[in-house]
Amino acid sequence: MRVEETVLGQITSVYGVQGWVKVYSYTEPRGNIFQYRNWTLVDGRASSGEARSIRLVTGKPHGKTLIAKLEGVEDRDQAARLCGLDIRVGTSELPPLGEGEYYWYQLQGLRVRTADEGHDLGVVDHLIETGSNDVLVVRADGVSLDGRERLIPFLPDEIVRSVDLDEAVLEVDWDPEF
Repeated sequence: MRVEETVLGQITSVYGVQGWVKVYSYTEPRGNIFQYRNWTLVDGRASSGEARSIRLVTGKPHGKTLIAKLEGVEDRDQAARLCGLDIRVGTSELPPLGEGEYYWYQLQGLRVRTADEGHDLGVVDHLIETGSNDVLVVRADGVSLDGRERLIPFLPDEIVRSVDLDEAVLEVDWDPEF
């Protein structure tokens, strides 16, 4: 049985000589990544990245960054081999969300259509955090209206009219000319 996983961060560099690593977290707040003890490390840049299960021993903020100690990683050389690897956790470990809330991984891959005329704008490739609101990056594909990439603010009830995870469709109030 395949376990679904989502990326929560990345190991960026080594910290010290005792096997600690610096972590970039995609969680909000960023320290929430340390709530998950069982990590799967994968090279997200490689098409067939080998997965390695590892247990988080401890993690903490250190200045403007986060540092972590991982089980079995005892020196700088071992830690260096982990740099650049994505940190994934099983989606079943994520806390449940309230009505109308979504994890980013749930929105990626959804088909985006305009609410009024049903124009197909493409598929959500990824999201960007801007500070004021998240932004959907919608990439065109073979069935979309045109070949354009669109940046659409993720503003529920304002721009985003509905999200149907079962049908994999996200409806937006968006001018296709934009």
